Amino acid sequence: MPPSWTSRLRDPIWWNDLVQLAKTAAAAVVAWVIAAHVLDLPQPFLAPWAALLVVHATVYRTFSRGLRQVAATVIAVVLSTSIGDLMGLSTASVALLLVVGLVVGTVPWFGAEATTIATTGLIVLTTGFTDEAMLISRLLDTGIGIVVGLLVNLVLWPPLRRRTAAVAMDRIDDGIGELLIDMADGLSEDCSTEDVTGWVDSSRDLDGDIDHAWALVRQAQESARWNPRRSAGPVRDPREWRGLLRRMEQSVAEIRSMSRTVGDEQSHRRAWGDGFAVPWLEMLGDTGRAARDADSAAMAAVRLRLEAFSDELRSTERSQQWPTYGALIINLRNIIDAMDEVAAANPLGQPALPLRLSGRSGTTRG
Repeated sequence: MPPSWTSRLRDPIWWNDLVQLAKTAAAAVVAWVIAAHVLDLPQPFLAPWAALLVVHATVYRTFSRGLRQVAATVIAVVLSTSIGDLMGLSTASVALLLVVGLVVGTVPWFGAEATTIATTGLIVLTTGFTDEAMLISRLLDTGIGIVVGLLVNLVLWPPLRRRTAAVAMDRIDDGIGELLIDMADGLSEDCSTEDVTGWVDSSRDLDGDIDHAWALVRQAQESARWNPRRSAGPVRDPREWRGLLRRMEQSVAEIRSMSRTVGDEQSHRRAWGDGFAVPWLEMLGDTGRAARDADSAAMAAVRLRLEAFSDELRSTERSQQWPTYGALIINLRNIIDAMDEVAAANPLGQPALPLRLSGRSGTTRG
């Protein structure tokens, strides 16, 4: 099996998407079977149509969108029937229906259902509107699809997106660790301007990953609303996750500041001197490895080394590079303070979510 598929099969985000796709298809098929074969409705196409539209990533969104879908469909059926009775099926009636449907859809309450009135009304108008029994059938079709979609999303493993958020945060702290290691390796030699630019660009990529993780945390919180699963309760207020993301945001900002500081130097190790460069670069690399491995004990050990190193520098004669030393030490200290809490929480290693900012227990990724 190709490595890409192996990693994908271990990815809970991919599995969540796959399960949601299967549930959506199942809801549409069940709605069709009920409308076409159980109730034998004459034109049951609106049942799977409504089911497809109403199954969403969270139970709360399914219910809220389902209510909007019901309202939009009823308005569409009534509107298309009224226009059809008055004008018949013509270019003018189609144009009027679309304009009125789109205007009504601009009401903020409809949200993402803004075009549902126009599209559903167009289908009803062009497939028959004169038969009152057909009108009732269309409403029944839509109701079947919505009810089936709601039940499928509620009963069949209602989605709780906590694992996807944890995986996203785990990837960020891995990325922060790898970037710190890369910087330590690069600065051990005479790095180029391109290297510094690459580190800054990598930090911006991490900013994008953090933004995506914030979205997943909001989705996880929404997925816990109206969710009957027992484990949904703690996810309704994931304040610990927010704290972790803020700490990772700070770490990325410190990395970018550090990159710009070293970017101002022409020859890093020779300009700093081995007395500063060797121990500081070792601590930078060790910090990266501790962040990557979620090793809180190793992070705490680096903090103690950095404090001792700072005390030692203060007792020595100051050099022209002292402002640079101070800036780099502060950057590294802030990264250690922020990432130590992330390592202690260990986003992926703790199965009992939501994460808790416990003490520095030295938990490592299992």
